[in-house]
Amino acid sequence: MKAIVLHHHGTLDDVSYADVPEPEVGPDELLIEIKAAALNRLDLWVLEGWRGLKLQFPHIMGCDGAGVITAVGNNVNGFNLGDHVCINPTRSCGRCDYCLMGRDNLCDHFAIFGEHLPGFFAQYQAIPSRNLVMMPPEASFEVAAAASLVYVTAWHSLIEAGRFQAGEDILIIGAGGGVNTAYIDIARFAGAGKIYVISANDRKLSTARQLGADVSINRTDQNWVHQLFEATNRRGVDVVVDNVGAATYRDSLRTLKKGGRLLTVGNTSGSTINLDNRYLFGKHLQIIGSTMGTLNDYKQVMNHIFQGRLHPLIDRTYPLSGGIAALRYLEAGEVAGKLVLQP
Repeated sequence: MKAIVLHHHGTLDDVSYADVPEPEVGPDELLIEIKAAALNRLDLWVLEGWRGLKLQFPHIMGCDGAGVITAVGNNVNGFNLGDHVCINPTRSCGRCDYCLMGRDNLCDHFAIFGEHLPGFFAQYQAIPSRNLVMMPPEASFEVAAAASLVYVTAWHSLIEAGRFQAGEDILIIGAGGGVNTAYIDIARFAGAGKIYVISANDRKLSTARQLGADVSINRTDQNWVHQLFEATNRRGVDVVVDNVGAATYRDSLRTLKKGGRLLTVGNTSGSTINLDNRYLFGKHLQIIGSTMGTLNDYKQVMNHIFQGRLHPLIDRTYPLSGGIAALRYLEAGEVAGKLVLQP
């Protein structure tokens, strides 16, 4: 079968569109013909590699996928050939203490397809049955794939860990990436008071307004914090989503009102952060981190998408053979929403 594979850590010159063996199906797995797979910034980080990440090369890239069941393992019940399914991008064991408590995103054997395991930039992939959610026949494979990783991440962070409430104001640092467009969509759905977004890209700010952001500010203006305070009558916001990290963390804390929460699921500008602890205790602030979400989170958020309550944004689609071109477009940093491959 054809796949987009990484031969060793490096640059996009080390990625190819190649023939690889079709995966074998275990007794608790199903074989999925991939109809759509979505790109994430994580794909580029896996390409670069980091200490402790050990892959079997060639490694099939891609964390998000949706498709049609073409083979069913002997121990699997509840699924049939031809069913349309979307795939929870995280694998958990189902046996450790965290999994038994329903906190499987903390699993002792936690892994992500496309990061630690072979991914979905391929014509087929074998998946454990507990990872699959049935799709309505009319649902879009492209939308399901575009939503999976970023929507379960944003949903768990904002709704479950962050306890976001209707009427609260939220500031989202960065307006264009998949997870931040998901935060905008989910905050609107949850009844946000006002949604504020910060970005250095006017096109992404325009897209954010189309998605439901009320106020957009270009952060190349050194006075963006002052602008935010003016827009909130100098009160600040209840919740800040900051996945940029080192470059914006201090200002994010400054923009929170008393009792506010800072949510983070990443650090694109660096992981080492210097902050003034007086902001935390003086304003009774909380910093809440999380990664991915639980199986239950995934089922909830995908159901909202299938019911038309949430609307993932797709920037562009490519054939699987165009996967490297899609990765180059992602690397350029101009994406507003998600990029999707169609094997």
